[in-house]
Amino acid sequence: MKTVYTFGGNAPHDDPRQKDKTVTGGKGANLAEMASIGLPVPPGFTITTEVSVQHLNGEDIRPQLEDKVADALAHIEQTVGKTFGDAADPLLVSVRSGARVSMPGMMDTVLNLGLNDETVAGLAKVSGDERFAWDSYRRFIQMYADVVLGLDHGLFEEALEIAKEDKGFYADTEMEADDWKTLVAEYKQIVQDELGEPFPADPLDQLWGAIIAVFASWDSERAKIYRRLNDIPANWGTAVNVQAMVFGNMGDTSATGVAFTRDPATGERAYYGEYLINAQGEDVVAGIRTPQYLTRAAREAAGAKPLSMEEALPDAYGELARVFDLLERHYKDMQDIEFTVQQGTLWMLQTRTGKRTAKAALKMAVDMVEEGLIDEEAAIRRVDPMALDQLLHPTLDPDAERDVLTSGLPASPGAASGKIVLDADTAETWAQRGDKVILVRVETSPEDIHGMHAAQGILTARGGMTSHAAVVARGMGRPCVSGASGVSIDVKARTLRIGGRELKEGDTLTLDGGNGQVMAGEVPTIEPELAGDFGTLMEWADKHRRMRVRTNAETPEDCRMARQFGAEGIGLCRTEHMFFDAERISAVRQMILAEDEKGRRKALEKLLPEQRKDFHEIFEVMVGLPCTIRLLDPPLHEFLPHGDTEFEELADATGYGVDHLKRRAEELHEFNPMLGHRGCRLGITFPEIYEMQARAIFEAACDVRKESGEAPLPEIMIPLVATKRELELLKALVDRTAKTVFEEKGLEVDYLVGTMIELPRAALMAGEIAEEGAFFSFGTNDLTQTTLGVSRDDSARFLAPYVEKGIFARDPFVSLDIDGVGQLVEMAAERGRATRPDIKLGICGEHGGDPASIGFCEKVGLDYVSASPYRVPIARLAAAQAALKA
Repeated sequence: MKTVYTFGGNAPHDDPRQKDKTVTGGKGANLAEMASIGLPVPPGFTITTEVSVQHLNGEDIRPQLEDKVADALAHIEQTVGKTFGDAADPLLVSVRSGARVSMPGMMDTVLNLGLNDETVAGLAKVSGDERFAWDSYRRFIQMYADVVLGLDHGLFEEALEIAKEDKGFYADTEMEADDWKTLVAEYKQIVQDELGEPFPADPLDQLWGAIIAVFASWDSERAKIYRRLNDIPANWGTAVNVQAMVFGNMGDTSATGVAFTRDPATGERAYYGEYLINAQGEDVVAGIRTPQYLTRAAREAAGAKPLSMEEALPDAYGELARVFDLLERHYKDMQDIEFTVQQGTLWMLQTRTGKRTAKAALKMAVDMVEEGLIDEEAAIRRVDPMALDQLLHPTLDPDAERDVLTSGLPASPGAASGKIVLDADTAETWAQRGDKVILVRVETSPEDIHGMHAAQGILTARGGMTSHAAVVARGMGRPCVSGASGVSIDVKARTLRIGGRELKEGDTLTLDGGNGQVMAGEVPTIEPELAGDFGTLMEWADKHRRMRVRTNAETPEDCRMARQFGAEGIGLCRTEHMFFDAERISAVRQMILAEDEKGRRKALEKLLPEQRKDFHEIFEVMVGLPCTIRLLDPPLHEFLPHGDTEFEELADATGYGVDHLKRRAEELHEFNPMLGHRGCRLGITFPEIYEMQARAIFEAACDVRKESGEAPLPEIMIPLVATKRELELLKALVDRTAKTVFEEKGLEVDYLVGTMIELPRAALMAGEIAEEGAFFSFGTNDLTQTTLGVSRDDSARFLAPYVEKGIFARDPFVSLDIDGVGQLVEMAAERGRATRPDIKLGICGEHGGDPASIGFCEKVGLDYVSASPYRVPIARLAAAQAALKA
């Protein structure tokens, strides 16, 4: 099996594995692809992801690779006419990661590798620019010391800042060759002091150190967090790309930049990006220097003075524009490009499918269909269903007053308000306690990933539209304002100065990522409009999906929201939520604590009109649509009083003494209530509860039919059934109640009685249970609990390590455990259909809004999925993607 592939120059690119991202990673595959279509790509080689997996498993990879790497290095040398380690005319290389999916900034890179005290002199002589050579050397030492040797990069940053202060310089570009020579000596002394050994001088040792370090960065803490947040399996590994260096820091005819073929924030068909003259790529993406605009139009729109690339380097820009168009036509998608201009010559360092906001994704998908670049099916497949969540929440009210403190770059759209926090750990801690926070940093780094995820929005004082903060925020759907002028942070004092005003950590800020404004206080929001490109894509999705999409809702407000988002009925109405209302809880407690049926019925008489009103309001919104209503399910302890005050209030309402009520509550106490007296077991032991609920449902349905001329379709769900007999008894109760109500009302409505499959035994006995049930709704929350023996309320304490160690690919309460729980779902569906071919099958757990789980539901052939209101559009799109994949 080939483990090292060369690209560029006269290297062959006809091996399909070389362009397979699972083998050579996204970067390696695309470098080979660009080289094969004739684009200017510096030659190099890729070590495959399979080697990464070997390294992660503890194998020593160097012996098996040494000869192959030597041959690949010779390919680079022959192509560029330079020799690695040659003191007279040295070849320098970059060593970069390359996972199969983009993980911006999460893994490590080493540039300018191959420099030492001898080769730097050769580089200076060949280039004719001593300053450039020593600038490259100091960059290499700092990066290598951080990535490979594990030293704090802050030690080197501090030395650089002191050196600039001593000279009275503001920018790195003001430093001269002698200044860099002095700093290089300081850098090497830092390494000696910190490690007790000199900085490695042998280029081959440097290369292997960097290769091993880049492989190891796959398991860095920030990479693990990013993988967990983006559901990337830990066993994929990363490829390593070694490539001849080209230099954007060789004077005013050299530059480096990051660009997109379309605007990744809005989706507009316009070149978008930034560049820096006399710089290397890390200067742009790390926000070390504030970059300049790529196009003249963008510069003028921003009112910026520094020349755009289009104006400063017109020939290189013209070539870049040609490459933009070629790559977008070739890949049929928006591309994210890294490039370098070395003394007027353009070099392509990377292309990949660009990350984008949900708004941009929709616009690009719809526009590309209209342009004839892709078809409707490709457009549906292209948009990440979970990204729609960015569009389904409120934005700032344009008419609200805004106390604008400053403005920055609109790096990631959307709006957010929250308390100021000045570091990632604080952001995570405050968010876990329930606070909404805005992470404010001079600039973000990959180590901030956990705080960025916890924050509602991100504000940086430095950096551009393609900085780390901007790229990661867009991928997360977090609003971000970068490069905000006049922002000064005092981390020690935990204060922030913006536009002459001082704010403290904990004060509230609002960000508008659409226009870059930073505002004091909280600004009101408005609901989103779901038309335009969103509506077009949803129409296409609805045309191509097979499964229906319902909602989990039990209030008229949620029902209206769900219908606005396209819900086709209710898949789960949890009636217990209605019982927790402050005005009803007393009657519920009286019913629970009653000594006999007479006492329970007395309390239920108070609840009947309230339940009838609940269902009436829901049916009015969902008229004409199926509504699955789950009868009372949770254990009774959830409704019981918790303190002396509540017991005293209940005593006043019932006439019983507090001691009597406490004794009764103690009698009802269960050691494991989630596996105790709940679900259909309540209906079996206290049938009057289910009788009251069924009466309320049928009375409300009849009233709505009489008022509107059209009835809903109640689907009455008996929860936690384990045996056919349980369902048989309770279905008979529901049927008797329906008959009584219909006789009283003088009219009838259609209805179904079915059950929730949430116990392994129910899945096993689904054939028998289907003799009584007209539908199955898979309650995958409890089915996951009862199958895995894991409480979802307590699992957060240990599930994260389980995911990190690969025991579970994802949290099984977020994405269905297809191998285990999924097997029970599939079995129950098959056995249910064998007994009742027309049985209706759906899923109503939280998995109903998870795209991966929805894909499984399509495979099994379920009739519908049910999701929370804000996830209905996500489910609609995911169902369409699943149908197209089937």
